[in-house]
Amino acid sequence: MSLPLAAVPNFSEGRSEETIGALGVALGAHVRVVDVHSDVDHNRSVFTIAGRAAALLDALVGGIACARERIDLRRHEGVHPRVGVADVVPLVAVWPEQMEEAKHAALELAGRVGDELGLPVFLYGELAADVRPAMLRRGGPQELRRRLEAGKLKPDFGPGRLDLASGCVLVGARRPLIAFNVNLETVELAVAQAIAAVVRETDGGFPGVRALGFPLASRGLVQVSMNIEDWEAAPLDEIVARIDAEAAARGVTVVGSELVGLMPAGAAEAGPGALRLDSLDESRLLEPRLSKLAM
Repeated sequence: MSLPLAAVPNFSEGRSEETIGALGVALGAHVRVVDVHSDVDHNRSVFTIAGRAAALLDALVGGIACARERIDLRRHEGVHPRVGVADVVPLVAVWPEQMEEAKHAALELAGRVGDELGLPVFLYGELAADVRPAMLRRGGPQELRRRLEAGKLKPDFGPGRLDLASGCVLVGARRPLIAFNVNLETVELAVAQAIAAVVRETDGGFPGVRALGFPLASRGLVQVSMNIEDWEAAPLDEIVARIDAEAAARGVTVVGSELVGLMPAGAAEAGPGALRLDSLDESRLLEPRLSKLAM
């Protein structure tokens, strides 16, 4: 039995159903689309796809090409930072023994995107341990282009000039992480930003936690948006409990949480109540979903 390799491409479109559908078709022409999470405020869609490495690469090249044709960053509006129409494209080693395969596939993908699609590619994750997406997103596409033109940065693959319409692609290999949002019943963005600072690693919070505060204008709320990169070192229920306590101390109520994509099964043991989710069943767990696709 051969377990499938996974990828979680993030596209800078969460509002146009036509474009999101076209991205799904492009990806699904080669592999199984396991999950899609779109958000209008972030204006972003996160796809989880899985299959054999060769087919996965064809799917990702096709999906990135579709994004380049349909999305224009110059007209993009959304709270989530981004520097590309296909902003981050990680190959994910769901099981530890897949890491070398994930790294090899990610390098091949980066080369193909640079050569076939003519987009600048930066490596991150296991392929470039000192590079984080946030470092490249800071200041947006215009600032990234300025840094390239000034010779302060150089893509790992593809052209050295950035087209502001399509941007670049951040390609990586990593183990599973948890993308998780906690929503607060207030419109005060400073509250979400302050709580994000409490829980994120760079400000002395939980190890491996990246967090930002965002406004959710369509819902009249604010959000603590997180990536939990090491869910074993930073249990998700403890993070949610800390956010709940910090919100209460500021006179604010947590109205619920959102899981973006799928999560490792081991991180779900606390149950939906502790995570402030409406429900949490096997369909939201990474290993059970991908095990069913074993070849």
